[in-house]
Order: sequence, then C-alpha cells, then structure tokens
Amino acid sequence: MTSPGLASPAEQLGRLVKETQAVLHQRMDEALRPLGLSVAQYACLQTLSASPGATGSELARRVFVTRQAMNVMVQGLERQGMLERSDVPGPRRERETVLTPAGRTALDGAGAAVRRVVDTMTGDLADEDVAQLLALLGRCRDALAAGS
Repeated sequence: MTSPGLASPAEQLGRLVKETQAVLHQRMDEALRPLGLSVAQYACLQTLSASPGATGSELARRVFVTRQAMNVMVQGLERQGMLERSDVPGPRRERETVLTPAGRTALDGAGAAVRRVVDTMTGDLADEDVAQLLALLGRCRDALAAGS
C-alpha cells in the first residue's frame, strides 16, 4: 500500500505513458511541420498506405479523431493532391480513399522524419528491451481494451 498522495507503481506507469506520448507527439510534430504535415495527417497517410480504400469513418477510428475532423483532414489532403476519394459512394454513402503518388512521396519523407524521432526515443534501449517493452505495453493495451 502507498502513502496518501504517493502514486502506486501502476499509477506512475500510467502517468509515464501519458508523458511519453505527449513528448513523442511534440517531437513528431516538430519533425513533420517542415514537411507541411501534422501528426494526424501523417497517421492518416500511414493508415491509407496500410489499408488502401479505407473510408473516412475507418480512418477516424484508426487515427483517433472524430469523423468530422477526419472529413476536414481528408478534404485538405485531397486539395493538396495527396489522396483521392472514389466518385462512387459505398454503403452509408462513404467513399473509399487512396494515396496518390504525391501522397506516397510525402509519406516516405514523413516516415523518415518520424523514424529519426523514434530512433532517438529508443536509442538507449537494447533490441531485447524494445521487444519486451512492445510486448508489455501491448498487454496493457489489451487489458484496457478488454475492460478489465
């Protein structure tokens, strides 16, 4: 048991994960800004690379933004020529979205910038430490997702 006011190790872990996420987001933003992208836009392009044809709703879920925010983001990326939406609406009137060659080029440059950030983050860790951290954080995520 901990003293009042002192966080338990589990509470400290939750805080550390949140602090790490905040600093990671800030560093990624700093790396992506000169390329004309936000972290959310990068995540959108990355998601489309992995799942061509995703709809706005699917993208919003995977990028952790609202459908309305994703719609605005997709429209902006479409205006910049980085993605295209199908002219034919699918179920629920949603249109599939795919990267254009310009979007692929932007993603490649952004991916290199983000890799430098995450390499800095994990630079003092051995490969085995990174693998263990991935496994442990995955278990934490899965426990939360299961509602336990």
